[in-house]
Amino acid sequence: MSATRRSFLHRFAVTTGGLAVPGLSAAANRAEIPGSPEHRSILAEGIDPAGIHAFLDAAAAQKLELHSFILMRHGRIAAEGWWAPYRNDLRHTLYSLSKSFTSTAVGLLAGEGKLSVEDKVISFFPGLLPEKVSDHLAAVRVKDLLTMSVGHATDPTFEMIKGGNWLKAFLAWPVEHAPGSHFVYNSGATYTLSAIVQKLSGKSVLDFLQPRLFAPLGIEGAIWETCPLGICTGGWGLSVPTSALAKFAQLYLQKGTWNGHQVIPAAWIAEASSKQVQQPLPEKPARANESNDWLQGYGYQFWRCRHGAFRGDGAFGQLAIIMPEQDAVLAVTAELGNMQGELDTVWEHLIPAMKAAPLPPDPAAEEKLRLRLAGLTLPVPAGIAPPAPAAGRKSYHLEKNPLGLTGVEFTFTPDNCTLRFMEGSQEHRIDCGIGQWKSGQTALPGGPPRLVSGGAPKPGTVHAAAAAGAWRDERTFAIQLRFTETPHHDNLTCVFTEDSVEVSFLSSIAAMGPKPSDPRAPLRGKAI
Repeated sequence: MSATRRSFLHRFAVTTGGLAVPGLSAAANRAEIPGSPEHRSILAEGIDPAGIHAFLDAAAAQKLELHSFILMRHGRIAAEGWWAPYRNDLRHTLYSLSKSFTSTAVGLLAGEGKLSVEDKVISFFPGLLPEKVSDHLAAVRVKDLLTMSVGHATDPTFEMIKGGNWLKAFLAWPVEHAPGSHFVYNSGATYTLSAIVQKLSGKSVLDFLQPRLFAPLGIEGAIWETCPLGICTGGWGLSVPTSALAKFAQLYLQKGTWNGHQVIPAAWIAEASSKQVQQPLPEKPARANESNDWLQGYGYQFWRCRHGAFRGDGAFGQLAIIMPEQDAVLAVTAELGNMQGELDTVWEHLIPAMKAAPLPPDPAAEEKLRLRLAGLTLPVPAGIAPPAPAAGRKSYHLEKNPLGLTGVEFTFTPDNCTLRFMEGSQEHRIDCGIGQWKSGQTALPGGPPRLVSGGAPKPGTVHAAAAAGAWRDERTFAIQLRFTETPHHDNLTCVFTEDSVEVSFLSSIAAMGPKPSDPRAPLRGKAI
């Protein structure tokens, strides 16, 4: 199995300044969030701007597609940026970084005295147990769910989500090893923690956390996918803005205190962030075990890292890194396949940039960084000048297709292409800039791409999107359609003849595979 695919299974299976954020400890009660006119010198926080430039250069050189980052030090935002078309007001799907929030909900319940990590899992779901409960299943504790050491030989998640009752499927999965003895990354375990929170509190994890975590931190607009029974997926499916990730990480850095209040028990944070179990060490590692950030130990849905740090992370590069030795946190959203490379850029460039004392003023260096962060953007598709016949409107009736689309219309101008896909009487519009990003929204069937089917939005859900296109040749127009509240995008290739069009798809997930191909059949249409 490739390192990229293994990391996917593990995940599933910047301008400066900001408003004061209520809730930081005395040492860090100056925190900022995006959008403030107030400016705080990055040099005053002891960070060399050259380190931020080096971090951005290294990410670009390695083709690590970042969507946003916020670097906080001493309770303030030191640097932040969003690569257009991503924006600071949009949520971003976290994939397995959701697990750290589910763990936090369990910690809050434990702090309220409503459960213990030693509680047996079968005690919560007596009506869903298999006919024969094995000794190993009977011994599984809440702690074993938290540490991914349930005792399963393989992750049950992909099979679990195929049915309507995920809990019953999880509890029926064979527990081959003694609980607590065998680490297997297991999103089904986190889903089961979510179900326990809902069973004990009478509320979903999302609703349970709202007054206890999100409201105190000023986090708004969080959404969480659910299973067919209405239980939050737990191990994936949470979407929040990047600023929420930074606050969450800062709360853990401050041992659970926020604005003078103990939001999360400090003892829980100490346990959750400590090494509770060792991941299996490979006999022939691709790199030295001591430099592999997936082999530094696992806590309660948090990964230990090098440099005394710990993190929550999710597929395709979603990160919340807590660095106690530097009094710093880093939140990142992204779409990339090399998460170890992503972490390497942090250790190699950001940590050395953080000094023990404030640095001398250097307005020119600060202005250079400010301009670079303000101008971050993802590249738009490149192509030729629009061919002469490209202007105007082209309409097509589509052959029968699995997406249920019946027609498509293209309206071209020199700097824009408007697509109108018809689904019967319903229109799905996409505004696509030529040489520029155009933001909007769409409910086009078949999107957005996603790694896991469980908890997928219902058909017809409207998604934030942005699109840019270019002519590859006189017959071929290529579009990149970014779903800007997810890590992912679709590539649409439209090939025109005198009286027909073919629109083929390639999702960004499929494009990362060894043999890029998309399961969606091309759309074929005849001119009207």
